[in-house]
Amino acid sequence: MADHLPPVLLEACVVLGASSDKLSEVYQAMNSNGSPEHLLLDPEVLYILAPPFVSRPRAESEAVRPHGKRRRSFLQKKRKQLPPAAASPIQGGREEASVPKDIDLMALPQLCFPGGLQVTNEQKDEQFHFLVFTDVFGNKTHGVVMQCYRPILEGTSALQEGVGALKSSKLFSAYSFCVISKYPYFTALKDCLSCLLIQLRTCHLSDMEEKVKEFAAKLALVPIPPPGRLHLMFTLCPLTIVLPSREDKDHPVIDLDLHLPFFCFRPQQLLQGLSCLLQEQRVVLFSADWARLTLVAESFLLFLQPLSWQQPYVPVLARGMLDFLMAPTAFLMGCHLSHFEEVASETDDLVLINIDNGSVSTSCSETLGLPEIPPAAADCFTKRSQTLQINFDLSQCNRASCTDISEQRAQRRAWQHKLNLDIQRITLELIVNIFRDVSNHLNYEHRVFNSEEFLKTREPSEQLFYKQVLETHIFHSFLKDRLHRKMDNFARMELSTRSEIHRMKAMVEVPRRRTMQEIQARRKSSISGSATSKRLGMSLPDLGHDNTLSFQRNTMLSRIIMSDSASVFRLPDFPASLSFCSVQSYYRKLIQLLGKAIFSVQKEDSMLLARFYYLRGFINTLCWRRLDALGDFQNLNKTDTAIFPTQLVTWLVDSLHRDERQQADRRPELKRLILRVETDNEKPSVQPDDHVKKFELPRKHLHQEEFVRCVQECGIVKDVATIHRLFDALTNGQPKQVDPKLFRVFYTFWKETEAEAQDFNLPSEVIEHLDNSECVYKLSSCVKTSLGVGKIAMTQKRLVLLTVGRQAFLEITKFRDIQEVKIATAPFLLLRIPSLRIQTSGRVEVFEANLKTETELWNLVVKEMWAGRKMADLHKDPQYITEALTNVLLMDAVMGCLQTQRPIIAASKLAYFDKIKHEAPMMVPKTTSETLKHRINPSLGLAEPQTVHVLLYTPGQLTCNDSKSVMNPKLWVALSGGKVVVFDAASWSMLQDCIQVGASQLNCMLGLVQEQVWIGSQDSVIYILDTHSMSCNKQLTEHRQEVTGLTVDLRDQHNGYRDVILSRQHVNLINQQTYSCSCDGTILQWDTASLKVKRQLHLSCERLSSIQIYDGTLWCCGGDCIVEMKKSGTPQRRVELLDEVPGSFSSFIVIPERGQVWTGWANSGELCLWHTNNHTRPSKRISLPSCSGVTCMIRVKDQIWVGCRGRSGIEGPCDGQLRNQVLVMDAESHAVAKELQAHSDSIQTLCSAEDRYVLSGSACRDGKIAIWKVE
Repeated sequence: MADHLPPVLLEACVVLGASSDKLSEVYQAMNSNGSPEHLLLDPEVLYILAPPFVSRPRAESEAVRPHGKRRRSFLQKKRKQLPPAAASPIQGGREEASVPKDIDLMALPQLCFPGGLQVTNEQKDEQFHFLVFTDVFGNKTHGVVMQCYRPILEGTSALQEGVGALKSSKLFSAYSFCVISKYPYFTALKDCLSCLLIQLRTCHLSDMEEKVKEFAAKLALVPIPPPGRLHLMFTLCPLTIVLPSREDKDHPVIDLDLHLPFFCFRPQQLLQGLSCLLQEQRVVLFSADWARLTLVAESFLLFLQPLSWQQPYVPVLARGMLDFLMAPTAFLMGCHLSHFEEVASETDDLVLINIDNGSVSTSCSETLGLPEIPPAAADCFTKRSQTLQINFDLSQCNRASCTDISEQRAQRRAWQHKLNLDIQRITLELIVNIFRDVSNHLNYEHRVFNSEEFLKTREPSEQLFYKQVLETHIFHSFLKDRLHRKMDNFARMELSTRSEIHRMKAMVEVPRRRTMQEIQARRKSSISGSATSKRLGMSLPDLGHDNTLSFQRNTMLSRIIMSDSASVFRLPDFPASLSFCSVQSYYRKLIQLLGKAIFSVQKEDSMLLARFYYLRGFINTLCWRRLDALGDFQNLNKTDTAIFPTQLVTWLVDSLHRDERQQADRRPELKRLILRVETDNEKPSVQPDDHVKKFELPRKHLHQEEFVRCVQECGIVKDVATIHRLFDALTNGQPKQVDPKLFRVFYTFWKETEAEAQDFNLPSEVIEHLDNSECVYKLSSCVKTSLGVGKIAMTQKRLVLLTVGRQAFLEITKFRDIQEVKIATAPFLLLRIPSLRIQTSGRVEVFEANLKTETELWNLVVKEMWAGRKMADLHKDPQYITEALTNVLLMDAVMGCLQTQRPIIAASKLAYFDKIKHEAPMMVPKTTSETLKHRINPSLGLAEPQTVHVLLYTPGQLTCNDSKSVMNPKLWVALSGGKVVVFDAASWSMLQDCIQVGASQLNCMLGLVQEQVWIGSQDSVIYILDTHSMSCNKQLTEHRQEVTGLTVDLRDQHNGYRDVILSRQHVNLINQQTYSCSCDGTILQWDTASLKVKRQLHLSCERLSSIQIYDGTLWCCGGDCIVEMKKSGTPQRRVELLDEVPGSFSSFIVIPERGQVWTGWANSGELCLWHTNNHTRPSKRISLPSCSGVTCMIRVKDQIWVGCRGRSGIEGPCDGQLRNQVLVMDAESHAVAKELQAHSDSIQTLCSAEDRYVLSGSACRDGKIAIWKVE
């Protein structure tokens, strides 16, 4: 059991010192030779106290014996072996002790006395220091050591004779009390030991054992707070102590003062230290104070988050452990300052960090010769750190003096917590600025990081630093998290601080080139002498003009680190005695307090509710109330799956007695939980794919499948269809495989062309005429044209001529204005040379350029860009122009690498849009063009288009009553395989590219009060997304079959949740009537605050596919009928499927004020109009043009929008032919008001955006979302 329970605060308490025999010898030697000033003895373990400290009754212990081995106290074991007279501290016997497996008893005495155990002739003050133990698997255990001196009398300690013996003592010996915990509660455990010290100062030796045991037993009753916004508080006389919680399960506890390194080092030295750790150097910290070593080392490692130190870590080395510094691997260790010269002279290649004087040097030199952190990120960190207010007394100057120690400590904790958050934000920003562009060089499908290309994008002065870092274990672990798309603080800050240009680039997959805005920013920085690089423009707001922290300016930034406001739960007072009955009484009182807390927050704060369920389930487990514990964990599973203790719940299920199992089977919610646990245990464990590959050029011939993988890995293009066309071009007339030498030539040409475009230096006069987002993608050689001699430059929007001599800008044409492109010949002396002619609308003159051997390629290039621009304008889809641009660059690379006689033939296979233009007329009906607003691609970044299964629009509003920050409206898109993509509906830029919600198809979505999005899945689970954190930590598992519909009744909430403006801590979900349905006919009504089922209904039908609420009644769509049902479950009306219509009902709309029901069939191209007072036969059947089936319908104002499946059976993948329509029906005349040519695959879903726009999503052959204006 102990292996599965969340740990309590105390892992063990160890008392160390010199044996009584050794002290007697010292005392006798003193009488003979006089008192020495300092005498060093060998320390020993005197006591080991480890939980459990109380035993269950024998009958209950026998019942659970097979499930785990109970740890025993060292003292209890030895007492059974020793006679009653043996009341002195226990000696020897370390090997016999049954202690926690992670504690190294051999090393512990040295670490608790790192400077040696001293016997002195004067009383010394107590001292504290901190330890960190790391096992071979990287698991850490933490210790806080209190060292104090006690007087020695002949044969024993003065404490045995009482306090009065202090006056007659001439020798004092050191003792250490070490509290060990799995979690780094350095401050809290130091406070606990300080409370123990008060009792030790006045107690006798005969009482000390019991005092320490009582102290340890109390700490063993303190649970660790679960991850999240809930701290625990307890009283250990005379102090009130707070245990802060972790931010989440992947982050460590922070219970130390993170500003201490800012006292010890200037920002430059701090950055040098962090740089050494990022490069995994052999780093040694030095200080004359043992406590500083661990605190500074821990702070350094926290500053690197989310990067995690992977190398040996020993922050305190005792004087006998200095040989550890000879280890050949990287490490982080700490030594006493007295060893500085010895270590520096005898060991090479060490980085020496002197905490006491703030210096960083090496063992070979007084300066640090290692590469430094890139200057842009370093300057940003320096400016931010200078704004920190790190002096508590300075912040309290204007406040009244505290007369209560508890109040003063509370003020200090609040100040420290806020300061720690500010420091975490600053250091996180540093890490984001260093590694921001890593994600641009990742291939997620094949788990490849293209390190060479990443290095090429770095400034020359930064490359050595990055070369070192990219080879480290710490960076490798960081890459694993990025490839898993981990949404941690790094990912959130990187996303929220992107520049606008970077956001726009992210909306379309464009080959890497510098925009005009980036070129100008780079020039300005070089002129001003600033070290700010192009990447710094993507950092936090107002970097160069604001010296104050401005995190609140971005609404997402305030959520990057745990909120400043955390709730605190006070544990009950510890029991007076530590008998079994007293401890059980303590737990019962704690359970009662948790029950009250659960009742107080269950309708207000689901995050706190989950933490209280977690704690009560844990305490119920300790009390062996298994069914109550499982009930709490079942509620926790609904409320927050992120902290669900899977191993503990599995153990509880396995340990149930027969009668308990029978009781559990009579409780449906427990029966479901047990079934789920047992089912999960039967599944074979699947290890996550953690490998990270570096891109390597192929060494053998590539068939098409291998070629696709290789091209995707190297980051040239992801789209499979485009790669297939590239494969055909490179294998033109050859066997269908690509030679590795040819691929190498192609790849080299592509990258060289990309690098040349990056380095091309445009004149300022030219840049001024181009848009900020424009990039130069292709440049001709110097040629003669009808506008003069110069080079033709191609951007994504136009062709321009850069004239020779006095640099000038002459626009040749915009691609959308081209009327004709053709190859001609121009006379030159007695020859006629090939030329390119371009006719532009609005110009009489024809542009002609004597491009000679480049003519055929430029002809292909211009025609492809012209066709792509025309497609983009017709379909309101900017991705077409980026796809055409990619095709053009691939043509260029194919022409450069092929050595055939006519490479232009191979390159022409990539002219995809020009081919479509000639094969089919590029026409979009006027009605479609006028109604269509925009198109977006939710599958951007994926190898192939995905089906858009569900769309949900959530409106924007103020985030809280007293805040000026605004939450933009969002579009939630459910794709295949449980993927959810989120767009900012104000700019249509992508906010989240992949939130994984289960692994099955998602069928329906529902937004609730700006806080939650409910998602019904084929796997029978309702997943609940938090709209702030974009995480899915709640699940509802009451349905037995796939969830097909969700709806909410908002009639009593002032026109729905778009008008409800509530703070996040006080979301009012009480009045919402939320319903869900599954395909087996089950309908559940939910209490949205407690997430419990209020009522269960059942409808007998073929397949229940959706539910809606109209005028307080439920309308249900089954495959064979549409039923109106009272909320009590009583059917009122039933519309049956017509015998003459094949297939089943697919969708319906109810118009209560007209008494109408509109229905559509999955396999019939018509709508039926029914009257609610006569539902036996439809009053009207409306035939739909060019429609073979209705897939979805929504009502917008007085219109019915109908998604159709086209009649054509030859729907090509994105071939430009829109065969699937959205029909707009007039609800009054019942006529088709508009026929909108929407998608090249069937429409899957429709949704309304505040009745201003309608959005349609299609199946995977198209995979796009169209945005339509509503009139």
